[in-house]
Amino acid sequence: MAMATAKLNSPATSLVAGGRTRRSAPARCTTVIRAAAGSYSDELISTAKSVASPGRGILAIDESNATCGKRLSSIGLDNTEVNRQAYRQLLLTTAGLGEYISGAILFEETLYQSTTDGKKFVDCLKDQNIMPGIKVDKGLVPLPGSNNESWCQGLDGLASRCAEYYKQGARFAKWRTVVSIPCGPSALAVKEAAWGLARYAAIAQDNGLVPIVEPEILLDGDHGIEGALEVAEKVWSEVFFYLAENNVLFEGILLKPSMVTPGAEHKEKASPEAIAKYTLTMLRRRVPPAVPGIMFLSGGQSEVEATLNLNAMNQSLNPWHVSFSYVRALQNSVLKTWQGRPENVEAAQKALLVRAKANSLAQLGRYTGEGESDDAKKGMFQKGYTLMCQRDVSMT
Repeated sequence: MAMATAKLNSPATSLVAGGRTRRSAPARCTTVIRAAAGSYSDELISTAKSVASPGRGILAIDESNATCGKRLSSIGLDNTEVNRQAYRQLLLTTAGLGEYISGAILFEETLYQSTTDGKKFVDCLKDQNIMPGIKVDKGLVPLPGSNNESWCQGLDGLASRCAEYYKQGARFAKWRTVVSIPCGPSALAVKEAAWGLARYAAIAQDNGLVPIVEPEILLDGDHGIEGALEVAEKVWSEVFFYLAENNVLFEGILLKPSMVTPGAEHKEKASPEAIAKYTLTMLRRRVPPAVPGIMFLSGGQSEVEATLNLNAMNQSLNPWHVSFSYVRALQNSVLKTWQGRPENVEAAQKALLVRAKANSLAQLGRYTGEGESDDAKKGMFQKGYTLMCQRDVSMT
């Protein structure tokens, strides 16, 4: 069991969000502070290291049924369990995927599904040394008292859900909340996001799941990259303050941050080198080196943009594994190739391996971008993506 002993017989000063300091009152006793991870500490550290392994990243296929239905409708398929299973079977049974993918985030439905031949999807992943993960939040809802912002629900019953997911074979979890720059963001929204992520992380670790901590800073807005950096530093300062307050084991977590980029409506695009510079500056200022892995979200960037930006960040040595946890930036070409037709499955799986290998090379700092198709260069930003996710809550 991981623990730290704090001797509280003298005044102590600690850093809090925003760079302020707080002096604690003197105490005469010695207090033992136990990490939330409890008896799972060693396993959590091992799992996190496995996911954060060289040349590999995460395939995120944890879309809700409603969001998955939108993906399927784009190729003319109905949103049925059979079609969702067929698409996810295509992804999870791709031979050789484990060379480039270390973890797969699943929606609850997928965690309990099997292939048409009766093999559990979880076992398909384990056979390729891919860690099964699970989305555990219950989606975004409006945050009262804020600037038209959101908060993420799902803490009620989370411990029992995590325990069941662990029994089913999941070994890490994901909780996504969002921050909107055009909406402020308000201090209330930032604090709510950070506190919710910290409580989730502690509960997940207590039940054997490595928590992916994801406060997504949305691309919406016309702000410049300096403004994005300022907000990102503010958000991650709050997040790590509350992670520490909840005794979360840093060696047993993974982060899923947004890259620091200008807003989607900003008049000038930033180069991969500029995005790498600002993103790594933020991470070095806010993220302890004890954290094993930074698994970036793509956030509506094109497949090529997301890969080029990741590659730029791996041109220098970093104290953490800097990699990817992509949804659309890995799946977009796959869907277009598949079109719901059995005869296209092999070609679609090859398309998945192309994207997975490209991002594997980017994790190693060896991606060049040569030979990429025009489709892979098209942006996938959707304005108001938060609102769409909110509507999905009532549809799942």
